[in-house]
Amino acid sequence: MAFTENPRDRLRDPSVSIVIAVMDEELAIGRLVREISAVLGPDPAYEIVVVDDGSSDHTVTILQALTRDEPRLSILQHRRNHGQSAAVRTGVRAALGDLIVTLDGDGQNDPADIPRLLQAYGRLSRESGVRLVTGRRARRQDSFAKRFSSRFANAIRGWILHDGARDSACGLKVIDREVFLGLPYFNHMHRFLPALVQREGFEVAAIDVNHRPRDTGASKYGTWDRLSAGVVDLAGVAWLQTRRATPELVDL
Repeated sequence: MAFTENPRDRLRDPSVSIVIAVMDEELAIGRLVREISAVLGPDPAYEIVVVDDGSSDHTVTILQALTRDEPRLSILQHRRNHGQSAAVRTGVRAALGDLIVTLDGDGQNDPADIPRLLQAYGRLSRESGVRLVTGRRARRQDSFAKRFSSRFANAIRGWILHDGARDSACGLKVIDREVFLGLPYFNHMHRFLPALVQREGFEVAAIDVNHRPRDTGASKYGTWDRLSAGVVDLAGVAWLQTRRATPELVDL
């Protein structure tokens, strides 16, 4: 998969990498990056990695202009569209932090929730085997059709996968980078992260987060897109669960 990276110097030792996958979000991405910077402040221990997944608008131009005022921002660009999971994976592979924060590029995830998720991850990862903290949209600001299809999909997925996730499609997540890169990769995998992380023997936690109305652009997924792809992917993840092997090392 081909991509290009801006030639700016990367930060040396950020502990947290904010990874955002975008496509045709010229009206939202600038405001979102500035919001993240305002929330996290001058703390040098983070970076923002935005992966443009083959946009046809001015998203990349806006991001390039932002780098003048946002030294923690790095941009990667796919030559053509490969989907959200591929873009997130590209960003995670390029990230320098040991901890990854993902959020959607349309501005509906609230950056103000990032510190809470990071604090929860820090506490839970020390107390137990949690390696993924996912947001759970308490009051979704979407159309009735989108909310209904999401509830239906979550119910079916939970019934089959038993992952306990009520909102696995929420884009706001904190995950260990090494754990993420060790997961089986496939298109749409971002929708199944709780089940995939549990398959590796780690625990998953969820906390309520804010969800904002989309006031720019349009959703990249339709109800039929989610349903048709989800059926195939759900069957694949269920099969992966049956093929899990957890060998134990012998102390020598």
